[in-house]
Amino acid sequence: MGQYITHIGTDESGKGDFFGPLVIAGVMVDEKAAKMFLDAGIKDSKKVTDKKILALEPLIKTNSVYSVISISNGRYNELYNKIKNLNKLLAWGHARAIENVLEKETCEYALSDKFGDEKLIQSALMKNGRSIRLEQMVRAESDIAVASASILARAAFVHKIQEMENTYGINFPKGCAPQVKDAAREFVARYGREKLSEVCKTHFKTYKEI
Repeated sequence: MGQYITHIGTDESGKGDFFGPLVIAGVMVDEKAAKMFLDAGIKDSKKVTDKKILALEPLIKTNSVYSVISISNGRYNELYNKIKNLNKLLAWGHARAIENVLEKETCEYALSDKFGDEKLIQSALMKNGRSIRLEQMVRAESDIAVASASILARAAFVHKIQEMENTYGINFPKGCAPQVKDAAREFVARYGREKLSEVCKTHFKTYKEI
């Protein structure tokens, strides 16, 4: 494995999904956990089924220092209307995840997927995170800490969608496929247009089309 450096990886889930929250996770992985996670088959959540993600979630939580930030649709829409920029909102979430991990354990290096100007995360970091060396990398999910964060973020997203489905008795498809519109129409028919913003991201084109 070469010289492994303990570091924090951050990633998000729900960014491209019309329904459900935006979740950002940070996971600090040391050499021992890195080996364990690789052996367990942890990789970018996009390459793992939701069922496997939910099975891997407890392993990561038991063997690492982590933080999961789930921004509900109501709060997300409020923040988005205020900030008007998804990259800034993401940077705020990634910075918070790093900060939360650093409150529990010191670490000198953090890595996230590249989604915007690195200065965005850097400037959103508070006192704990100011001295951390922060890098953004294209396809950072190939890194075990970032992959672990992507699994925790996706797991939280899946839990929230299940919770919403139980609450409203409607199947909320993931992503932005045509059936997403059908579900949105069904939701509006049952609960009214005003309540739609409680379960979806209102800046999506789909929202205007409904």
